[in-house]
Amino acid sequence: MTDFTNVTNLLRAALDDPARPAKELRRDASSKPAEVLQFIGFAPGMNVLDVNAASGYNTELVARIVGDRGRVIAHNHPGAARLLSPQDLQRRYGDERLPNTKQIWARHNDLNLTSASLDAVLMSMIYHDTYWFDAKVAWGPVDQRAMLLDLREALRPGGIVGVIDHCASAGADPVQSAMAAHRIDPAIVRRDFLAAGFELAAESQLLRSSDDDYALSVFDAAVHGKTDRFVMRFRRPS
Repeated sequence: MTDFTNVTNLLRAALDDPARPAKELRRDASSKPAEVLQFIGFAPGMNVLDVNAASGYNTELVARIVGDRGRVIAHNHPGAARLLSPQDLQRRYGDERLPNTKQIWARHNDLNLTSASLDAVLMSMIYHDTYWFDAKVAWGPVDQRAMLLDLREALRPGGIVGVIDHCASAGADPVQSAMAAHRIDPAIVRRDFLAAGFELAAESQLLRSSDDDYALSVFDAAVHGKTDRFVMRFRRPS
C-alpha cells in the first residue's frame, strides 16, 4: 500500500524548494499539485511517463515522489520545441539535477515504449491537443486510439493514467473545441479511454470552477489559470 504520509512529505519538500522559479510558485495555487498528484496515485519506486511534459513543472514533482528507485520519462513532441525555453529545460534537467529522469522527443504515435515497463502515465492539460493540429509545427493529426493502446501496452496490469484537462461544453466536438479554445468535453475522454480498454477508477472535483466561460480560449486573460478542469484516474485492468 502507498504510504500517503511519505508522499505528502516528499511533495511538500519539493514544493518548498527555494530554487523553484516564481512562475511555478504562482501556478501552485490554481494547479494544486500536491492534492492532484496524490489523487492520481504516484508513489515511490514507480516508473512514470509524463506525456507532453513541457518545461517539466509536474515532471520534477513526480520525480521527487518516485525517488531513486523510480524513474520518469519526460516526453515532448518535437513540434513543441519552438515553444519551450532552452534555458528552462537546462534549469530543469541540466547537470543531472534530476538523475532519475530522461527526456524524450517523439510524436504521439511514435513513443516506442517497452511493454509493461510503466506503472503510471500523466497527461496534464494535453489530451485535448491530440485533437488539435497545425501543419506548421507537424503536430497531428493524432490517432488517439492507437496512442492509448500503446500506453495500455506499456503499462503493467493495474497501472494508472492521470488525465487533467480544461472542460468544454457537454457534447462539444473535440476537434472544434480543441482548435478554438484548447478544451475538451470530459465525456470524450471517458469514451476514448474506455474504448481502449481502460477502466475509469475515480474522478476528482479538485480543480472544478463554476466561474469559467467555455466559449473562451484557456489562454484568454479572463480565464487563464482559472479554467474549469477535470481530473480523472484511469486504470489498466489486471
